[in-house]
Amino acid sequence: MTAVRNLRTIAEMTQSELAQAAGTSQPTVAAYETGSKSPTLSTLERLAKSVGKEAVVVFVAPLTRRDNRSLAIHRAIATKLRHDPTTVLEVAHTNLKRLSQQHPRAAQLLNDWAGILDRPVESIIEAMLDPSEHARELRHVTPFAGVLSSSERASVYRRFTAQEHRS
Repeated sequence: MTAVRNLRTIAEMTQSELAQAAGTSQPTVAAYETGSKSPTLSTLERLAKSVGKEAVVVFVAPLTRRDNRSLAIHRAIATKLRHDPTTVLEVAHTNLKRLSQQHPRAAQLLNDWAGILDRPVESIIEAMLDPSEHARELRHVTPFAGVLSSSERASVYRRFTAQEHRS
């Protein structure tokens, strides 16, 4: 996932809305998201500022295919979380209790999730979509299992595979 797509997901904007806020065009935002055009650091800073965020450069290992696929799933979960936070957070809290009992060796990551789930929805989404190495580890023990139906999950995987083949 590109930084621009991540920013747009966090900001809950369409490509056109982000383009308008940042003073650019929708095709340019689309090109950034598909990787056919690379934004400069100053462009990323301007895009972030246009939605009340700050761009921060962090150097991490490249995302693996598994990491990118997990991000795709979590973007879909983020959409459901925005539309029905009560239900999604109820599932996450129930899963977290079960995971804590079944996987005591993952206690630190599960405790981190517990703290994240107590935040406002947008902050939860930022944590879910964070590309950092710690967030990648968190996604390995996600409490959001069952939020997506099997057909929704399959649809995400199909889109991911199609996009992967285009890249």
